Amino acid sequence: QVQLVESGGGSVQAGGSLRLSCAASGISISGLCMAWFRQGPGKEREWVAIITTVDTTWYPDSVKGRFTISKDSAKNTLYLQMNGLKPEDTAIYYCAADRFYCAYGDKYETWGQGTRVTISS
Repeated sequence: QVQLVESGGGSVQAGGSLRLSCAASGISISGLCMAWFRQGPGKEREWVAIITTVDTTWYPDSVKGRFTISKDSAKNTLYLQMNGLKPEDTAIYYCAADRFYCAYGDKYETWGQGTRVTISS
């Protein structure tokens, strides 16, 4: 059974940084496409970052240059380094994984439970 568990959320002031982690169990992340999504208050879930099996990364314009997705296959953990945080980054952040799907839609087969990020101005 594949499980994803996020951690690292919290409350910071605008301009600050946070690093989110997503620990995977039940499968090696080296063979998975993995992504971070977020859902802000009153908003639809949106993609934030994707990392492919060959470590290609994709970001939407809203976070490009501020967020960095990475993974440590030895620790079986996905990360999201978030710098220059803005109040509009406030959301619940989810990690997701899939053996085959690798795009910005929310069709990933496995999801974590989410971790809350709150940015104050």
